Amino acid sequence: MSTDVLSASAATWSDDPNAFELPPQLTHPTGGIGGLATRFRIRQRRAEDFFAASRNPEHGLPVAHNDKAFGFVGGLLATRKGLLAAVVVFNVLAATAGLIVPRMLGDLVDQVAAGDTPLAVVDAIIVGVAGVVVVQAALTFAARRASAVFGYDLLAAAREAIVRTVLRLPLGRVESASSGDLLTRITSDVSKMSESVRWAFPQLVMSIVVTCLTIVAMVLNSWFLALPLAASITVLVLVTRVYLRRAMPGYITESGTYSQINSTMTETVEGSRTVEALGLGERRIAIGDDDIELSNNAERYTMTLRNLLFIFLDASYQLPLVAVVVLGTWGYANDWVTIGQITAAAIYVQQLVEPLDRLIEVADRLQIGLAATTRLLGIAEVPQDRTPGARRPADEHLEGHDLRFAYRAGRDVLHGIDLDLRPGERLAIVGPSGSGKSTLGRLMAGINGPRTGAVTVGEVELMTLPLDVLRTEVALVTQEHHVFVGTVRDNIVLARDHQLTPEQGDAAVVAALRAVDASSWVERLPNGLDTMLGHGRTQLTPAQAQQVALARLVVADPHTLVLDEATSLIDPRTARHLEGSMAALLEGRTVVAIAHRLHTAHDADRIAVVIDGRIVELGSHAELLDAGGEYARLWRTWRS
Repeated sequence: MSTDVLSASAATWSDDPNAFELPPQLTHPTGGIGGLATRFRIRQRRAEDFFAASRNPEHGLPVAHNDKAFGFVGGLLATRKGLLAAVVVFNVLAATAGLIVPRMLGDLVDQVAAGDTPLAVVDAIIVGVAGVVVVQAALTFAARRASAVFGYDLLAAAREAIVRTVLRLPLGRVESASSGDLLTRITSDVSKMSESVRWAFPQLVMSIVVTCLTIVAMVLNSWFLALPLAASITVLVLVTRVYLRRAMPGYITESGTYSQINSTMTETVEGSRTVEALGLGERRIAIGDDDIELSNNAERYTMTLRNLLFIFLDASYQLPLVAVVVLGTWGYANDWVTIGQITAAAIYVQQLVEPLDRLIEVADRLQIGLAATTRLLGIAEVPQDRTPGARRPADEHLEGHDLRFAYRAGRDVLHGIDLDLRPGERLAIVGPSGSGKSTLGRLMAGINGPRTGAVTVGEVELMTLPLDVLRTEVALVTQEHHVFVGTVRDNIVLARDHQLTPEQGDAAVVAALRAVDASSWVERLPNGLDTMLGHGRTQLTPAQAQQVALARLVVADPHTLVLDEATSLIDPRTARHLEGSMAALLEGRTVVAIAHRLHTAHDADRIAVVIDGRIVELGSHAELLDAGGEYARLWRTWRS
């Protein structure tokens, strides 16, 4: 049954797309061998379908091809040739020392069997064996230490490369991607890649070295007694190739189903109040159950593959020893081999079990790691949304022409907006929820690029400016904020940490905290500016966290600020006071303020009213009230 299922599975897939769902008869407890084979083939089809879908860039974040993963690992190895050579050399020496012992024991058996060997010679051989064992232990320790150093160094470089890749991911694509997919890639996939790089790869080198040298030693001992080993290794190679070829889609499917489970759980938790209010609990549970069922089938598919592989492994490990004894008996009867050669061959076969077993296990772990690495490297295949150029803005004049933008193809949320900001003016953007205010602000801050038209500063498109240059020109502060693990000082000087000396940094932080009216509560913290913030450290209130974000913006010192509901989490009285405190600081800067609180609009130089993705009114507070249009209606509603 096992051989038929493993070899014929690819050729017997159903072409029916409905085969992606398990037919009811396959869950019947009396399905028999035919049911098992059919279940295996359907699970394989599901894995292949999921695998193919994951290669589609429109299916969430993409998955890279295997050659990219091999190239990634090859690039890491190319810069660590010395460490890799040390691992190989120490493992060769340790394996060679280990292979000397069976040969010495074989010689000892032959000399004892001859009956005329002096006792001193026997003692010398035994002492020699003990000495070799001690040397082998020392070399094995050195080999494992070299492997550990190599593995952890490789792991550190791999993680740094992945972090750089993730940080280059366009912000718009991050926000549109599934939260569960992102979470799985930066947790589960990183963990699997780490294990492969840190443990599996060095073990692979060790296993290959020991296996190859053991085979060589066995052939040198007696090519006749090595014949069973050749047959066994041939079967192992063929079966392992079949397994590895089918395992990759399975492991990609497993990781993908974990992403789906995480997405469903995240959506349910974040929307728990809505779920409870609308009585959607049973529906969300049913969706979660479906996701778990899919994950269960994916894991059972890979488990079936492994179980089939283990059948052949067990046979390949046991049969060579039996064959060596049988052939050895026949060869000894015909004077082709000696008892010592048979003894050495039997020990070699037993010694080969562990490295071969480890080699298969490592191959499986590397397959898992390869699947995880392709998912991680797939992030690098997300096309960049900006093309940095060499030009720098000639002035601080910010304007947008014919701005259209769509989060989904064919559904624009902005429709041909033109906006010309005078340097130093304050523009308020108001309008009902969902009208496109925040989207317009993101375009004006260079977070997203428009579908048509362009936003320019000093006649240079924002999307052609490198990010470090862009943030000195235009900066965005939204309702969302993040406090990083670090001191208060570290959190505030993030944008210019590399440009400021420690003394300048402290002065800039203190001035920024005073500007946003946060110096009083910072002084009351246990260690002032050196107080550790972030997860597991001192926790800030939402208002305090937003003040830190605003202080961070003050230190960044851009000439244009886009404030998207930047004070929404602070109570109205504090927010009004905060905005007043910032007034002097904002003097001379271009400010775009997006808010529902119309007192912000009242203080602005001009007000843009956005309705359904279009600017329907543009003027000062007094001018728009006199016009009696949309702004006047919003003002009356807000005042009432």
